[in-house]
Amino acid sequence: MAEFTMELNDEQKEVRDWLHGFAADVIRPAAAESDEREETPWPVIQEAAKVGIYSLDFYAQQYFDATGLGIPMAMEELFWGDAGIALSIVGTGLAAVGVLANGTEEQIGTWIPQMYGEPNDVKVAAFCSSEPDAGSDVASMRTRAVYDEAKDEWVINGTKTWATNGGIANVHVVVASVDPGLGSKGHASFIVPPGTPGLTQGQKFKKHGIRASHTAEVVLDGVRVPGSCLLGGKEKLDERLARAREKARKGGDRVKNAAMATFEASRPAVGAMAVGTARAAYEVALDYARTREQFGRPIIDNQGVAFQLADMRTRIDAARLLVWRASWMAVNGRPFEAAEGSMSKLFASETAKKVTAQAIQILGGNGYTREYPVERMHRDAAIYTIFEGTSEIQRLVISRTISGMPIR
Repeated sequence: MAEFTMELNDEQKEVRDWLHGFAADVIRPAAAESDEREETPWPVIQEAAKVGIYSLDFYAQQYFDATGLGIPMAMEELFWGDAGIALSIVGTGLAAVGVLANGTEEQIGTWIPQMYGEPNDVKVAAFCSSEPDAGSDVASMRTRAVYDEAKDEWVINGTKTWATNGGIANVHVVVASVDPGLGSKGHASFIVPPGTPGLTQGQKFKKHGIRASHTAEVVLDGVRVPGSCLLGGKEKLDERLARAREKARKGGDRVKNAAMATFEASRPAVGAMAVGTARAAYEVALDYARTREQFGRPIIDNQGVAFQLADMRTRIDAARLLVWRASWMAVNGRPFEAAEGSMSKLFASETAKKVTAQAIQILGGNGYTREYPVERMHRDAAIYTIFEGTSEIQRLVISRTISGMPIR
């Protein structure tokens, strides 16, 4: 087990500097236009693929970093560049992780390469879980998958929403209920191959922030996929459902808590994204305060500005430490006994909203215009308190964990 450290090693620093250079030289110059156009930044994704950032190998190397700091370090630097473009680059990873976590070796080898494509012909993938009536309440999922034994096919019907790359993806990974009576334990994941009839894009959302990232509904109307597209296979699913039914009879609460723990482990990465956006806004505000003069002196000479910057930096560093602690715990198998994953996501996401708002205030009227990036960063920051579990859900998870009570 790696010891927890607050210092990156030489290899990690080299990767960090490489990512920072890509974010500064490739992502940032495209940020404002990508935000205005609200379109997937294909040229940037292609550049990321050419240098090796947009690839499963890169994320696998960071994920298996024994210190746990690889993924949060990478997320912070990319999202420092721009949140919308960074999400376009890392969004495919959500689907890839779904296959890695649940798929067979054959499924992993078959589908993950098709998710990324080639540097000269990049593809994207979509992970489709949320629904119009099932966001935080995953047990209410209505999308159904029914097995057609005669044809060895699964028939999927339903509507997914808030799907990153939904409808434009080469490969969709769809979560559906195969046994509604088991709630979230009755869910299974399916690969929907390219060009499968019945899968269409619904509305594309025009969003407040992260506008360079494509977000849309995915409609599944009688979608048929081969039995081989059930992640993990039919035998493994049947065994898992049988265990879940037995556990449900003995104690349903334990089944629900195990499902919540699964989501808990992925939240520090989102916290790292928020840290990146907050740090970017802070740096713009600090530079502006040093150079902007009013009444014959830089505005940073005023306590009203300097104290805000002090608070901003303090919150950013505190958020990063919470993210790093939770990431280290997750990689090293330490249980989140106080919901440390949710703590990191909650504090970092709230920090991003607060720090970007303070940055606008420091820039004054300039900060409110699109001539300066803090306006965009503030809009982008709003998503962190919503996706991957709202701040209210994080507080619910934390309070239930520390109290042992079924708080509602």
